[in-house]
Amino acid sequence: MDGIMGPLSYYELYELNHAAMSPMRAAADMFSLLLKSPLNPISQTPLGRNWQAGLELFERTTRRYAKPSFGLATTLVGGTRVAVTEKTVWRKPFCELLHFERALEKPRKDPKLLIVAPMSGHYATLLRGTVEAMLPRHEVYITDWVDARMVPLADGSFDLDDYIDYLIEMLHFLGEDVHVVGVCQPAVPVIAAAALMEAAGDRLAPRSMTLMGGPIDTRINPTAVNELATGKSLDWFAENVVMKVPFPHPGALRDVYPGFLQLSGFMGMNLDRHVTAHQDLFKHLVEGDGDSADKHRDFYDEYLAVMDLTAEFYLQTVDTVFIQQALPKGTMTHRGVPVDLTAIRNIALLTVEGENDDISGVGQTEAAQHLCTNIPADMRAHYVQPKVGHYGVFNGSRFRAEIAPRISDFVLTHNQPRRAAPATTPSEAAAPKPVVAKSAGRPAPVGIAAPKPVVARARPKVVAAEKASPATPADDLKRIAGIGPKLEASLNAAGIVRLAQLARLTAKQATALDARLGLRGRIGRDDWIGQAKRLLAATEASDRITSG
Repeated sequence: MDGIMGPLSYYELYELNHAAMSPMRAAADMFSLLLKSPLNPISQTPLGRNWQAGLELFERTTRRYAKPSFGLATTLVGGTRVAVTEKTVWRKPFCELLHFERALEKPRKDPKLLIVAPMSGHYATLLRGTVEAMLPRHEVYITDWVDARMVPLADGSFDLDDYIDYLIEMLHFLGEDVHVVGVCQPAVPVIAAAALMEAAGDRLAPRSMTLMGGPIDTRINPTAVNELATGKSLDWFAENVVMKVPFPHPGALRDVYPGFLQLSGFMGMNLDRHVTAHQDLFKHLVEGDGDSADKHRDFYDEYLAVMDLTAEFYLQTVDTVFIQQALPKGTMTHRGVPVDLTAIRNIALLTVEGENDDISGVGQTEAAQHLCTNIPADMRAHYVQPKVGHYGVFNGSRFRAEIAPRISDFVLTHNQPRRAAPATTPSEAAAPKPVVAKSAGRPAPVGIAAPKPVVARARPKVVAAEKASPATPADDLKRIAGIGPKLEASLNAAGIVRLAQLARLTAKQATALDARLGLRGRIGRDDWIGQAKRLLAATEASDRITSG
């Protein structure tokens, strides 16, 4: 078993320790309540306050923190305070899509904003401040990833390819007028999903994407996190950090990267800061500084709540993003289909970084601007926020005052509907090389380009549609092994009604069609093109024999 220490795995030892400490935590809670009672004569004495502070600190440092709630009951829209209702509108085993529905008196045509939360150990509630800042001007949705230890083995696996599939499905569910924001780790799957949808000519591709503090190209200004990933082999990670979920969790026996290991890594990067914060909490409790103590509780209730990741997702992400650095090298694939960032032409791009980010170094997210060469200059912008670290990119006072307004303005600027354009070949739709907006000298705000009339860039032609006339009914595509009634209907809806159309598909057209229909490489795996050619050849031979 991976992650073994003697007869037990580290995960089992962690669970055993948690269970063993439960009676002591209960006792600490009981004595704390006794000490806080106004009837206790020592409750407000220095000795009593010291005991209370020590008991709370013990309970908090030995607790397993549950998933927090968003707790966003209201927001301010147009100067009016309105109620907010959190609703689950889409669900799959490893993710739920939440909608923060505003109780508006009059309908507003605010753009839909899909915030993709990181699946990196913390819950989506870590982005509570991000959601709160966006609610006044947007219809906000957020991905709420499910703790892997709570997903039964019967629900299957979940890797980086599945993550991208989930994003595409959510975008299809939300419709045409959607803008997507990828915070940290999701920057890679978000831009990959955008590229695949653009290559397939998907009309439901987002109108804009904002990438914040994400590891697009980890070769630039590598951080300690990046160096750890590149300094070890994938086998090392599989052998040392992957463990099986113990009983009695619903996901028992599932291979995961445990949240407590992820949290240990995060805290180890700034251990002195966390130790000092807890020492300060003790002092605040003794001094009766309730406001400072509440701020500490609010932060650590969120920060210490962690979730497990599936082993396949964690290992594929480490390998693709950090070890192989496949996206910037142009070698990343999704179910065998190349992820071509030059296919992105119609999606506006905003990249945001923090000057002091010690997880995704400055320049790693901006790399997207240089890789997406076919996005017009007036549809892109880059911004570096001075004096903030990684978490300051999506939370805190500087985020609310400096970053959130820029994201809203960028989204509203690029919220115009796309114009339909006739399909052309890639060479016919060639676009001039765009100019990337960057800050000069010391990182400083970069203004968002003023809205300009934008000619809709034509998407690459997937395959010419040949509609069947009443006299010439459509071919029976089910003659091809691997195509059933449902797939045949999907192909017909995409304009594929003849075996000859499948036989004439080029490799690029097949790749685009595969991505568009979500076939996960089935066209190549089942050799639809070869089958179509053989069926046509057999039909022609039969016709010659009959006519001869």
